[in-house]
Amino acid sequence: MTENEISHKVIGLAMEVHSALGAGLLESAYKECLFYKIAKSGLFVEKEKSMPLVFEEIKLDCGYRIDLLIENRLVIEIKSVEALHDVHLAQTLTYMKLGKYKLGLLINFNVLRLRDGIKRVVNGL
Repeated sequence: MTENEISHKVIGLAMEVHSALGAGLLESAYKECLFYKIAKSGLFVEKEKSMPLVFEEIKLDCGYRIDLLIENRLVIEIKSVEALHDVHLAQTLTYMKLGKYKLGLLINFNVLRLRDGIKRVVNGL
């Protein structure tokens, strides 16, 4: 599967989660439910994937974690906020750059229609 095919499938699963739960819950609830749905669909998914920071010759474990990493190719950053801001996009892109991932999805579940809360993020590498 390509990154685009994986992202299309994940968006569908995220919409199922949002339809069932609605808006207004904590980020952790959406993360757990989406993790479950993705794993159940047969895709390989890692939750809270550690993301070390490498600076020159040193590797720093700064506690950075990707919310969900699917098929070791697609970064998912989950939010449940009133509005997405540039800092949320920057965070997602930083994780993608650190891991050399091409595609990410920034998903805000705190919206009436989930499609209004999804941002596709592309890393030009």
